[in-house]
Amino acid sequence: MADNLSDALKKLKLASADSTTDSVESCLDCLLKALAHNNADASGKIQEMGVLPLLPTLLAPQSSCTPKVANIIAEVAKNEFMRSPCVEAGLIPPLVQLLHSKDHEVLLQTGRALGNICYDSHEGRSAVDLAGGAQIVAGHIKSLSQNTDPDNGKLLTVFCGMLMNYSNDNDSLQAQLINMGVIPTLVKLLGLHSDNTALTEMCLIAFGNLAELESSKEQFASTNIAEELVRLFQRQAEHEKKEMIFEVLAPLAENDVIKLQLVEAGLVECLLDVVVHTVDGVREEDVAQLKTASDLMVLLLLGDESMQKLFEGGKGSVFQRVLSWVPSHNHQLQLAGALAIANFARNDGNCIHMVESGIVQKLLELLDRHVDEGNVTVQHAALSALRNLAIPVVNKAKMLSAGVSDTVLKFLPSEMPPVQFKLLGTLRMLIDTQADAADQLGTNGKLVERLVEWCEAKDHAGVMGESNRLLSALIRHSKSKDVVKTVIQGAGVKHLVVMATSEHMIMQNEALVALGLIAGLDLVGAEKDFVGAGLVQVLHKLLSDEMSAPEVKYNSMVIICAVMGSEPLHKEVQGLAFIDVVSKLRSHENKTVSHQASLTEQRLTAQS
Repeated sequence: MADNLSDALKKLKLASADSTTDSVESCLDCLLKALAHNNADASGKIQEMGVLPLLPTLLAPQSSCTPKVANIIAEVAKNEFMRSPCVEAGLIPPLVQLLHSKDHEVLLQTGRALGNICYDSHEGRSAVDLAGGAQIVAGHIKSLSQNTDPDNGKLLTVFCGMLMNYSNDNDSLQAQLINMGVIPTLVKLLGLHSDNTALTEMCLIAFGNLAELESSKEQFASTNIAEELVRLFQRQAEHEKKEMIFEVLAPLAENDVIKLQLVEAGLVECLLDVVVHTVDGVREEDVAQLKTASDLMVLLLLGDESMQKLFEGGKGSVFQRVLSWVPSHNHQLQLAGALAIANFARNDGNCIHMVESGIVQKLLELLDRHVDEGNVTVQHAALSALRNLAIPVVNKAKMLSAGVSDTVLKFLPSEMPPVQFKLLGTLRMLIDTQADAADQLGTNGKLVERLVEWCEAKDHAGVMGESNRLLSALIRHSKSKDVVKTVIQGAGVKHLVVMATSEHMIMQNEALVALGLIAGLDLVGAEKDFVGAGLVQVLHKLLSDEMSAPEVKYNSMVIICAVMGSEPLHKEVQGLAFIDVVSKLRSHENKTVSHQASLTEQRLTAQS
């Protein structure tokens, strides 16, 4: 075979110079045979003998050799090491010219050749881009899309594959295809050629690539992609095919308009069906499908309209089915069920209905199962759901009497920051305006000790911020001397002073209100901590800073008045010339601030 190939290559070099068609044809046949026998070796030989640069002259539109030459290029370009040489040999411009041919076989082989040269090749893609190949192919796909002839289906598959190889993992080329309007054409193809497995798969892979690009979502949303994908999904029995469709659905479902379209097209019913059939499965593919289907379900609920449509006032069958996942024995379903509740709990009406219907108990039972089992993602999801449900004021007392705070406190020993963060947020939501609960939790020495520890969690800003906010909330909502005492004993005061310097105005204010209450309820007990943490200096800085919010200025002055009863703090106030800063604030545009400035000035003057 090797000798025959060498002979054929030598003859081809001679024949191409003479352009004797018959001898060229027999040489090309020999090359194709050699490539079929051992593609890599034959390709290497073709490269070695310098045959590639001869091929552009053999790619004449009218020549009977042309389809064979294009076929040889397609075969050669299956090898990675041959793609750059194909570009360097100047094969791209004549191949792109052949795309104007009316001959079916020429188009087919040319599409294959260009597609293979573009595969994973930056040089190939750039050359095709420069020659305008993608526009011509996109035009062909558009004009051929209505024709359901099997031969035509093969050509469409090759052309779709060529565009996919051309743009794969290349944002700018994908954006170029989107601007050419490729998406609506491909969606039409999917609908008209759904019986053509190869073409359908090619469309799905192309969608998967393009859907990653944000700019594609708007175009997809203007087509009937949702209906087509759901229809296609319903017809699939094989795991691999379903996975392919899932890979397109996931990026598309990130768009809220498409979320709603998918819900209206019946995707949710398909997903619930997958869950039913895979929940008890032990095969790897069952586990994978269950995860993908339940994750996608949760993703659909992230859209406000799609979520509300599925909630149906709490009567929706989908809502009921998803609730049944929470007590499941399957961790993936427990997780998806808890995340779904967290997503349904995004407005007060839904939250109130869900608490009334007993969902809290289901979540508490789930958390109890995971205190020892310790599945962090399930813990995190269930705590997220409880936190959201605790937002409406009417739910707080009900949830507290159901024992939510007791269950949540079981996770206090957790070393996982995501769980710590949600635990803190849930408790903070629960005690908001609930004085008794704030008092009970605020006098829990173990909780306060853990909060103080987390206030120093420099590596986890979220946990640190939430710990400070909960510490402050316990004082603000209880207004209890016992809570203040517990926080002082637990060394929490210094953290509230630091919190007052936060870049977030809401946190500054929460800290100052809590510090004002500490000063008012137990100044003697807090005096040493106030001095040690530099409270007076912090207040001076906040009052001097023109950028400080009116509430921050007001609360800072309230604390100044409250600490005047302490000798060491009084001395510090005098030493920092507060009177100058405060007297300026008497003319502040905010009436509450200016009034408090007058009172503070009187207090400072009286005690100077």
